[in-house]
Amino acid sequence: MMNLPGGAVHVVTTGAPDTRAVVLIHGLAGSTSWWDPIMPALEDRYVIRIDLLGHGRSAKPETGYGIPEHAARVGAVLDRLGVTRATLVGHSTGGYVATALAEQRRALVSAIALIDTGPRADAFIDNGRLGNLLYKPAIGRRLWPLLPTPVLRAAMSSAFTLDVTIPDQWVADLNGMTYTSLTATSAAALAYLRARPEPARLTDLALPTLVIYGTRDHRWQPSSFADYREVPSLRTEPLDCGHTPMLEDPTSTAALLSNWLQGQGD
Repeated sequence: MMNLPGGAVHVVTTGAPDTRAVVLIHGLAGSTSWWDPIMPALEDRYVIRIDLLGHGRSAKPETGYGIPEHAARVGAVLDRLGVTRATLVGHSTGGYVATALAEQRRALVSAIALIDTGPRADAFIDNGRLGNLLYKPAIGRRLWPLLPTPVLRAAMSSAFTLDVTIPDQWVADLNGMTYTSLTATSAAALAYLRARPEPARLTDLALPTLVIYGTRDHRWQPSSFADYREVPSLRTEPLDCGHTPMLEDPTSTAALLSNWLQGQGD
């Protein structure tokens, strides 16, 4: 646990400490455990995983969930660990956090990989029937503490298209969130996209970038990922799965990331 302004952040590191690192940033309602299926492919690297504020084992205050705030916190963690060059890998909302950190501190970031990170706000489909209900404050705030585990598991189903078993830890991580940490982070992600689409931000950053996406994503219009092709120095890799390739197709996801990291010298 690292005590940072705004709240303590849970950090997991593997591999020999170095000034260069691969940093894995989970998405909305995720945690460091969402990367477990692909960790064996990264065992030879210094890897840092972070529970964003409001997620996993990190603190869950009432404020601090803006995308730039999440990004600044990740940067503070890297400073504490002595990292001066980082390759950032973000899943879904974690991709916006990675991009925001690169916008804040371009010299710190050497490359970015995005996994099912939607390119623009109007490409978002929805959070499913229960999810949409939760985002109505008058209902959601009262409903949230009453939701049993089976209902939470069902609510997560739109994150997966293939027939996979959602790990119990992932459901527990969602259950451990507060209504504020969930909805505020979600709203912040859409606000970040509405302010400026992701491909335009990446074009300005001019960093080597990899985009992996599921062609059967139920949260983002799969066709929208074609928007990324307009970004120079960016490579797209489609996979026949849904929103969470790390669980639905960990072998292909790990191979794509590992090969790309080798190409970056990381």
